[in-house]
Amino acid sequence: MMMKNKVTNDKIRNIAIIAHVDHGKTTLVDAMFRQSGVFREGQQVDERVMDSQDLERERGITISAKNCAVHWKGVKINILDTPGHSDFGGEVERALSMTGGCVLLVDASEGPLPQTRFVLKKALDAGLNIILAINKIDRKDARAAEVLNEVYDLFIDLGADEDQLDFPVLYAIGREGVAMRSSEEKGLDLSPLFEAILELPGPEYDPDEPFQMQVADLAYSDYLGRLAVGRIRHGRLTGKDQLLRIDENDVELPIKSGKIQVYDGLKLQEVSEAEPGDIVVVSGLDKVTIGDTICTREAPRRLERIRVDDPTVAMRFGINNSPLAGQEGKIVQSRQIRERLLLETLRNVAIQMEEGEDKDSFVIKGRGEFQMAILVEQMRREGFELTVGRPEVIMKRENGKTLEPVEKLLVDCDEAFLGIVTEKLALRKGRMLNLVNNGSGRVRMEFSIPARGLIGFRDEFLTDTKGTGIMNSYLDGYEEYRGEFPSRFTGSLVADRPGKAVAYALYNLEPRGSMFVQPNDPIYEGLIVGEHNRDNDIDVNPCKEKKLTNLRASGKDENIILTPVRPMTLEWAIHFIRDDELVEVTPLSIRLRKKVLGAQARYQIAGKKKLAAEK
Repeated sequence: MMMKNKVTNDKIRNIAIIAHVDHGKTTLVDAMFRQSGVFREGQQVDERVMDSQDLERERGITISAKNCAVHWKGVKINILDTPGHSDFGGEVERALSMTGGCVLLVDASEGPLPQTRFVLKKALDAGLNIILAINKIDRKDARAAEVLNEVYDLFIDLGADEDQLDFPVLYAIGREGVAMRSSEEKGLDLSPLFEAILELPGPEYDPDEPFQMQVADLAYSDYLGRLAVGRIRHGRLTGKDQLLRIDENDVELPIKSGKIQVYDGLKLQEVSEAEPGDIVVVSGLDKVTIGDTICTREAPRRLERIRVDDPTVAMRFGINNSPLAGQEGKIVQSRQIRERLLLETLRNVAIQMEEGEDKDSFVIKGRGEFQMAILVEQMRREGFELTVGRPEVIMKRENGKTLEPVEKLLVDCDEAFLGIVTEKLALRKGRMLNLVNNGSGRVRMEFSIPARGLIGFRDEFLTDTKGTGIMNSYLDGYEEYRGEFPSRFTGSLVADRPGKAVAYALYNLEPRGSMFVQPNDPIYEGLIVGEHNRDNDIDVNPCKEKKLTNLRASGKDENIILTPVRPMTLEWAIHFIRDDELVEVTPLSIRLRKKVLGAQARYQIAGKKKLAAEK
């Protein structure tokens, strides 16, 4: 909608901090808090204060976009800390809808990486003003001038216009809280960054237009119920206004605004009236969803809804129906799992939910298997017990052809591992597009590879490169289906009876493959107790005890020493399973199992498949 009388609110700036994973966004925001007076002198503050979730602190990444506000020279700066991982791209898109500018943070050594490209493209598409901050210039391997040229190349590659290419450049050491206009300067504080933000224009609005805002985020309060978060596009909002909600089907529903809050530091502050351009949190708007327009009843006008990229991965969630169900978790019913997944779709625009084939399963669609693993991890920490299947990519049909999502993959590894990496990626239908060897002992490669080829590859890649390899990818569109390839070259060792694992039995099974269980672990029929060395599944008895006789053997019994079991992680388990297997997730355990637990039933299903294939 074109504005007749454009006016800017110079008392407010709304900016997002965008960057690749681990380039220092959250650390920089910490320094901005300290220097703008959010924390009092001497106050004890945790590092990475914006990473408020336990999972974010453990993994050192930002998972959900968060809002806060600081004040500088009488101007309120609303800051949105966005995730740097493309699996959480929905968070980036909804956060950018509230801002008018971005601070693009790039590592002075690593330069712009695939996720930098991803978040920057979203910012340029939204027409936002960009400030480039080259961070970590104190690194020994910093190459600020080359990185700046790489960023210009990236802007040009993404189709930036002349105005967008004319961006201010700052050099920063986020950990020390300093920013400079040139790399030769000695920085004292973040004043140059704050000044650059103030040079951006304030949020535009039309003073003649009535109140209008779009819901970009949802929160929940035990006292106030559902909270809607968004930027006021036009007009002012008071707590007594009679409003309308326009949903995705253009249905107008009357609502009344409740308590109005705005961000002040990390906290929310209640206000009686909010001005145009500010980011507000409004209570009393029940059943509101992300993308809805909130406006006055006298002049209802719909804003264009937030659009996010289509999901590329689907995963089945279901109840835990194993013999051990309900022993470790508090929440096991399908109704409660369904409600929790529905809540996630309301809070996260990038996730979609569909009912499964049976009443106890649900199909969740999202951006990547990492996003799915984070959702499952959050649920198990909340007390849920559930089963999840292997992630599957979502295909498209166009003109009678099957299209699949294809990723652009960038790999950085030692020369010695070049052969094994290219061999593994070729098996997964990857095609090499570029290879750069600058003589430093490391090589950089660029591949085009189906998204399904990357499921489970990261663990293999880190093993093959002895933990020294770096890989990053982003969605590069859809191409014609490239054909089948094996996802796993090994089979499973499947328990054939219930009981408890016995050291003697596990010791004798070790020549068959690597074990997942330890002595005294509970066992049931259909549980996967190990990885078979060959490509077929075999039924084994991990509960078998040594037969005792009344004859004394010459010499002592051998002292059984078992090979240590690798710790089971959720991501590894999701990548490892085949289509006929599930991951059983509880607050205390992660187990692998067959979909059909009974050995007899599995043999019958396999027989029917064989007969069908022969016909």
